[in-house]
Amino acid sequence: MRRIRVSFLVCLVGVGLTSVMAATPAHAQVDPGVQAGISLDPDQVFFGGHIETTPLVDRLRFRPGVDVGIGDDLTAIAINLDFTYTFPARGPWLLYAGAGPSINFYDADNGGSATEGGFNFLIGAKQTRGMFFEARIGVADSPDFKFAVGYTFR
Repeated sequence: MRRIRVSFLVCLVGVGLTSVMAATPAHAQVDPGVQAGISLDPDQVFFGGHIETTPLVDRLRFRPGVDVGIGDDLTAIAINLDFTYTFPARGPWLLYAGAGPSINFYDADNGGSATEGGFNFLIGAKQTRGMFFEARIGVADSPDFKFAVGYTFR
């Protein structure tokens, strides 16, 4: 049953990525970024990178990323396929919320490993220059909670 769930999630992600790439105009800008933080269950520190597209529709952006977590006798790699919506604001800080599926690879120090599908809900605040703070709640087989500080190069 678990293999069917992961296979379904991988197919769903592939279709989603293909449709997003097909809908993105050729002149679309992609901004790279980095992030680091802590996660709970598993209790780890993590670091990673992401890219952020220009708005696909209104203020909706695609922001895929990869995080590597270390700690709790486990190494975790999370591929996050997030969509974020930035709320309108007048100051230098903007609030955003988002969600998206994730693929999580777990490698335990005792030799066990697993590949699991999950889903994340996130909320954050970002500065127009690029710095951001973000909290992420994971469901299914994603880490339960992540807090990150990052920077998107604009």
